Amino acid sequence: MRCCWGWADVAGGAGLTAPVFVTCRTGSFLHPDGALFFSVGTKSCVSASHGPAGPRGVAGGAMDLAYVCEWEKRPKSNHCPSIPLVCAWSCRNLIAFTTDLKNEEEKDLTHMVHIIDTEHPWDVYSVNSGHAEIITCLEWDQSGSRLLSADADGHIKCWSMTDHLANSWENTVGSMVEGDPVVALSWLHNGVKLALHVEKSGASNFGEKFSRVKFSPSLTLFGGKPMEGWIAVTISGLVTVSLLKPNGQVLTSTESLCRLRCRVALADVAFTGGGNIVVATSDGSSTSPVQFYKVCVSVVNEKCKIDTEILPSLFMRCTTDPARKDKYPAITHLKFLARDMSEQVLLCASNQNSSIVECWSLRKEGLPVNNIFQQISPVVGDKQPMILKWRILSATNDLDRVSAVALPKLPISLTNTDLKVANDTKFFPGLGLALAFHDGSVHIVHRLSLQMMAVFYGSSSQRPVDEQTIKRQRTAGPLVHFKAMQLSWTSLALAGIDSHGKLSMLRISPSMGHVLDMNMSLRHLLFLLEYCMVTGYDWWDILLHVQPNMVQNLVEKLHEEYMRQNAALQQVLSTRIVAMKASLCKLSSSTIARVCDYHAKLFLIAISCTLKSLLRPHFLNTPDKSPGDRLTEICSKITDIDIDKVMINLKTEEFVLEMTTLQSLQQLIQWVGDFVLYLLASLPNQGSPVRPGHSFLRDGASLGMFRELMVVIRIWGLLKPSCLPVYTATSDTQDSMSLLFRLLTKLWLCCREENHMTEPDDTLIDECCLLPSQLLIPNIDWLPINDGIISKLQNKQLVRLQFGKAPGLVGHTVSSQFDAFVRAPGQPKIDHLRRLHLGAYPTEECKSCTRCGCVTMLKSPNKITAVKQWEQRWIKNCLCGGLWRRMPLSYS
Repeated sequence: MRCCWGWADVAGGAGLTAPVFVTCRTGSFLHPDGALFFSVGTKSCVSASHGPAGPRGVAGGAMDLAYVCEWEKRPKSNHCPSIPLVCAWSCRNLIAFTTDLKNEEEKDLTHMVHIIDTEHPWDVYSVNSGHAEIITCLEWDQSGSRLLSADADGHIKCWSMTDHLANSWENTVGSMVEGDPVVALSWLHNGVKLALHVEKSGASNFGEKFSRVKFSPSLTLFGGKPMEGWIAVTISGLVTVSLLKPNGQVLTSTESLCRLRCRVALADVAFTGGGNIVVATSDGSSTSPVQFYKVCVSVVNEKCKIDTEILPSLFMRCTTDPARKDKYPAITHLKFLARDMSEQVLLCASNQNSSIVECWSLRKEGLPVNNIFQQISPVVGDKQPMILKWRILSATNDLDRVSAVALPKLPISLTNTDLKVANDTKFFPGLGLALAFHDGSVHIVHRLSLQMMAVFYGSSSQRPVDEQTIKRQRTAGPLVHFKAMQLSWTSLALAGIDSHGKLSMLRISPSMGHVLDMNMSLRHLLFLLEYCMVTGYDWWDILLHVQPNMVQNLVEKLHEEYMRQNAALQQVLSTRIVAMKASLCKLSSSTIARVCDYHAKLFLIAISCTLKSLLRPHFLNTPDKSPGDRLTEICSKITDIDIDKVMINLKTEEFVLEMTTLQSLQQLIQWVGDFVLYLLASLPNQGSPVRPGHSFLRDGASLGMFRELMVVIRIWGLLKPSCLPVYTATSDTQDSMSLLFRLLTKLWLCCREENHMTEPDDTLIDECCLLPSQLLIPNIDWLPINDGIISKLQNKQLVRLQFGKAPGLVGHTVSSQFDAFVRAPGQPKIDHLRRLHLGAYPTEECKSCTRCGCVTMLKSPNKITAVKQWEQRWIKNCLCGGLWRRMPLSYS
């Protein structure tokens, strides 16, 4: 592989200028058998409007191949890429793509949909889509939990997770326009839009970096709640809208885009801030105009109504240039720059060997008024009549033939006058879109100016550099290239499906190949981590760029930024930042011990919220604080080390629960008791940061939470002694709860105030040293080291994977430090969330978290309400926010 790139200056205007040539020289950063099979270096060029284009600099390392995943090699492979091949990337880092499965006996094709998690790409879920014709569109919803698929017979299907499992999907609802192929598909907009302000990335307030944009949903229910549904455009010029009613019914309506229906070869859908929908269409000929329509959706008398209106159209600039008038006969790609940016569109026209790309923008322009009418009715101020008109922003010169286009999903709003800003923020990854070419290369260009930002080549053989050989190579035969590709939601990764059905994952450098100092690199990654924290999107693609020497700084800076936010926002993001820290610490040997601590903290927060939510006020109309809030307030004020003296300050009648409820919570109560004992026993060894639990010893908030739970457990133990944690003591008269509470309170008093921490005194340490002689110290079941791919990608070496076959790779090199805390194969397994022992070889179906590796049973063995309330906290997602995936029974 060789990465080279160049820049071109852009000025205002509409003329084309001289190109900037970027040629890939000999050399490779990739394994000689590299998977991106790309051809000889070819010339690429970018031009912009009015003014000479010149080189801005050249650098390498902007893109590299992280891993490839392919189907099992057989003499006659049954998997073949569909035509057209489509893929989609969700905000949860799930990738869906299509292939066709050959049936040798029946001589027909089965149209398959494959869904993978980027952290476990080999664990592919393949389903027979049931589509009779080729699948033409795939589209994820805004939450990343549902998928639409549409085919060339007009059928649209909605897929959702079965039991909230990322590797188990089912078709729930759908719609159809019989016999009319679907060429464009989109979910209706839910009205949620967040703007990123790149120029304010150094601000301390999240509200300045990420602001909520006023944006109306496509359709609303009573009370303003957005109505769910989808819109599709068919090849005959029909637009169909399907609405999902709260009762599960589907309202579908179909209407012609205009009175005179015509063939639609290409189409795309975008949304306006006012709640309208804009549809762009082309019949595929560059000599025909690209048409735009406004679509309004409403519900009248329980029926869906569609109104359409024609908007200004445009002709591609290349068709008006005498030198290129007949050179590019077909429009091959038509895309709005973003779903919520209906005023900017990208067009690509091609012939058999080359392509040209143009970026257009819709502007409001004043309409000149004749002097005669000026005298009759003078135009004053804002009363001048305005019209909408398409203007070209930029265009490329001749390129190799484009095979696929991937657009950025980061909501960075750039206006038509932002070309200077585009230059100033050229290092930010979300500003580039990706173009894949038939020669096998991938270009990243600026989404407005179309300036070259990066070029990626991969080849299984050394490329010649002389032009004659290049020309001979171009005509030698079809090359392997991307037929479909998608950028991740932070634009730091690119997934491509090639003409052999192979999935390739590319890393895109945040600096676009420029050599930046560590602070600037950290600032880019930190800004995107904060964006994921605020939006709830998965941040796997950011972890691709985190090196071990960055982890400590990133965790510290992330915590600093979090602490600068107001208390309300901190509470909302409290668990998300802990999960983010855990995933970062997993990437460095010096911080991996903290991974166990962070996951234990998530578990502690969940238990504390669940147990305190079970408390009920004695009188329902009590205007005072809730029992849980009152418990926290009293425990923080009363610093007595005697648990009974703290307990008498509480209204014990608020703690009364049914006996069956208390008994069902015993496993969670036991974990609290065991963890407190483990922490206190490890206090004398607090100088060893590699020991899990170390960070809790100086975490006043977590120790305070444990202290509150110990008080609650003490009260419940008076009601039902069998729910108390079980300790193995050397003395029958030992009051273990009182002893642990006394030591825990002393430790808590040392660090309750973050700015005035003191060291534990010798008396406390001596008492903790005696604990092993008084109580049996339990073994804590820490989470398993995750079997994901991310830790294997840090050395920047290509990893080859195979669909359906877990890699036999050695895990993170530092995992040996945790042999004492990880259960070895053949040892009894445990349900990490229910705290139930499953045995050495579990017979119950289990699910595991794609992010942290947490394992729990798929079905609940308990029907008690309190247990259901606990399980509802993680039925859709793990406590860390990761997705669940079904595990085979032989997972041990």
